[in-house]
Amino acid sequence: MTWIYGLADVGRNDLALAGGKAVGLAGLIQAGLPVPPGFVLGTDAYGAFAEANGIDRRIVELAVVAPQAAPGDYAAASGRIRALFTGGEMPEDIAAELAAAYGLLGDGNVPVAVRSSATAEDLATASFAGQQETYLNVRGAEALARAVVDCWASLWTARAMAYRAREGVSPGDVRLAVVVQQMVEADAAGVMFTANPANGRRDQAVISAAWGLGEAVVSGTVSTDNLVVDARTGAIVSRQTADKDVMTVYAETGTREQPVAAARRRAPVLDDQAAAGLAAIGTRIAGHFGVPQDVEWARTADGFFVLQSRPITALPEPAGDVPDTWPLPYPKGMYFRASIVEQLPDPLTPLFADMIDGAVARSLQALMAGALGKNAIRDGDIGLPTINGYAYYYYRNSGMWRMMAKSPAAFRALIRGEAHMGVAGWREYSHPKYERVVREWSAKPLPEMSGEELLAGVRALLDAGTVYYTAVQSIIPLAATSELTFRAFYDKLVRRDGDPPAQALLLGFDSEPIRAEKSLYDLSGWARSDPALTAALLERPTAELAGCLRTGSPPQGLDDVLWQEWRIAFREHLDLYGHTVYNLDFATPVPADDPATLLETVKFYLRGQGTDPHERQRQLTERREQLTTVMAARLGPRRRAVFFRLLRWAQQTAPIREDALADVGLAWPLLRRMLAELGGRLVGSAVLAGPADVYWLRFQELQAAVDFGLAGTETRDADAGEVAITGADRPVRAAAVEERKMRWRGQAKAAAPQMLPESRWMERSFGSWMPAGSQHQSGDVIKGVGASSGRITAGVRVLEGPQDFGSMQPGEVLVARITTPAWTSLFAMASAVVTDVGGPLSHSSIVAREYGIPAVLGTGVATQRLVTGQQVLVDGDAGTVTILPADASAA
Repeated sequence: MTWIYGLADVGRNDLALAGGKAVGLAGLIQAGLPVPPGFVLGTDAYGAFAEANGIDRRIVELAVVAPQAAPGDYAAASGRIRALFTGGEMPEDIAAELAAAYGLLGDGNVPVAVRSSATAEDLATASFAGQQETYLNVRGAEALARAVVDCWASLWTARAMAYRAREGVSPGDVRLAVVVQQMVEADAAGVMFTANPANGRRDQAVISAAWGLGEAVVSGTVSTDNLVVDARTGAIVSRQTADKDVMTVYAETGTREQPVAAARRRAPVLDDQAAAGLAAIGTRIAGHFGVPQDVEWARTADGFFVLQSRPITALPEPAGDVPDTWPLPYPKGMYFRASIVEQLPDPLTPLFADMIDGAVARSLQALMAGALGKNAIRDGDIGLPTINGYAYYYYRNSGMWRMMAKSPAAFRALIRGEAHMGVAGWREYSHPKYERVVREWSAKPLPEMSGEELLAGVRALLDAGTVYYTAVQSIIPLAATSELTFRAFYDKLVRRDGDPPAQALLLGFDSEPIRAEKSLYDLSGWARSDPALTAALLERPTAELAGCLRTGSPPQGLDDVLWQEWRIAFREHLDLYGHTVYNLDFATPVPADDPATLLETVKFYLRGQGTDPHERQRQLTERREQLTTVMAARLGPRRRAVFFRLLRWAQQTAPIREDALADVGLAWPLLRRMLAELGGRLVGSAVLAGPADVYWLRFQELQAAVDFGLAGTETRDADAGEVAITGADRPVRAAAVEERKMRWRGQAKAAAPQMLPESRWMERSFGSWMPAGSQHQSGDVIKGVGASSGRITAGVRVLEGPQDFGSMQPGEVLVARITTPAWTSLFAMASAVVTDVGGPLSHSSIVAREYGIPAVLGTGVATQRLVTGQQVLVDGDAGTVTILPADASAA
């Protein structure tokens, strides 16, 4: 039987035979890259050794250790297993073939490296790097045989066993091949990542370099020079040259450390030309394997050698540089992240940014012209430009002062409901008109529409949504004024020591978010009545359930008729409430597109967690009515009349505000379907790599594609998915889309200033108006606005958006930039709410009060200062979030 294989003869499908390291090295050789000569002792030899010595079953028995076991348990098991190998003897035929293969490398005393190549190693999903042992400068056939047995035994180091247990790899499923390679006379060595692990950029290579052999670089025992190289041009992006006091060199056998000569300690290991050449080798390696690689390299007098290459695991999506300056597009103006911008917490996608700017300006001009006359806002006075991708309300200086001078007249028009403003304007005009526009466009079958019609529909729906939002903004100050007025009257003339706050008299009313919550609770109640449906919803993964809702096929093991009944009811819920937006940017899916978050809430209720929203509302209503009776009885006739007038005003306006905000995204499901239709056609025309890339086009690019007929019905491919994006098959806009996504990810890490230009004058004049607090807070106490009473100590869950909702655990503190009505389902799970943006009259505060959980809003810094799992004390009365020591979890 053959036990030895030449590295060049190993194929990509030989993982079970040769292990991950050997497969990777074979690929490098086949790609023509410089690899030291060598061979691989296959996994069959490991199995034959274990069987010949009668230790195969015993190894598996000893290796079964629980993933959560203490380190000492793994160490004890490892010691017993490795003793089995030490006491074993290599079969004669394996030893003879090993010696013969070694003899072909040189004179019988050539130094070699003996390295593990496990079947669960150097994989794309888990590298298992450093879990087994490597033996360097091994000389002679007998020493090689001993090193091979030791290498086999290192499959069972404590760290390797613990790692595999965490990754779910069974002890019986791993075998070890051994790679034997001739050592190279390296004067320098190190590691290279062909993509930047810090920012995910695939066009940057990251190199660590040290004098001598590279094993000490891999193990982290020596200081290294660190370089970032532009892989396309070879230019050095950054360089850090270390003080390299020691280096690893050959000993008589094995290796040893020795001091670095004084002249070389601070000298760069690689000059610019050498670094560029090494980066070019990395580009070839990544291109051969098709994924970014973690490469070990060595340099000799003959040039560079590649010692190993494995896929980089857990590489983030590529991100551009985080912006640190905020240049103003129009210098004579003021910029604010308030109002509609509160619903846009992230950088905007290019298509939305291009389209929303003009839509906002047009809608505001029309509204103010109707209320105050045509010259209230002039062309160029207002806009919604982006700075580093973030949307800002822009006011030209002259226009700002003109509008402020007319603000009293504007407020009077608001109170009177002129220009379709206020509650009456929303109920009788704005909302019906928005519904009508959506209904008219919904009647048109998308596949039959031309590209021009689809783009016209997108513009019409976005304009309708923007006009609607502008009208909703006229309700927000009414709701704020009504509550503040009632609260001032109550606190000054009604409230006594020990009385509840004024908000207690404003709770228990229906609104769109509360109705949506009750609908989900009722859906879970229906499911609970049937054990099979309950089991399917609780046991099947949420992603699978969402797929079954989309396709109509029942989850595994569930009756189809029962599933279709429940699915119809769930679809009715989505028809009523699935348009609520997490983020106004139409690139973000709404619940109608991705109901995973709603399914998680159904599961939450099915597990018996949370409270019955019907009963909670009944109790709040009963308490509100009792408090109203008690408070009114204290007052004389005149004060009682004012009390009831102000109370009814506040009670009627706040729920309408929530209803109005919840319907802002009424057009978004249809708008997104139109854009998906356009995107699919552009995939078929080789403009885009995927339908969702349409959001990353500039509007002019999309318009041009439509004008040229590239989005016509004849180009549509219903099955169009991802297409090749390399070489000649690369879609026209693929590179631009990737570049914009990368830039967006870098921008998303920035903390956008609330106001620009940043100045003390701006802060003094407008800081109190802004929906977020100071972004320059430090220390363990984060200050915000107390928006819902109570104190709670719990762990933090930072959520960037709906993609993170599935990670929310009951009892955690929900921390986010903002929350919109679409976030309401998470409030049932949360013990408290903390946001960067918001105030005592925002959606977050209103819903938190309904749920009876503390809320601290408008901190400005919570998502940057807090991390998931951190223990905090949320004080909704003081408006503070205190970061607790790591040992405070017991509290």
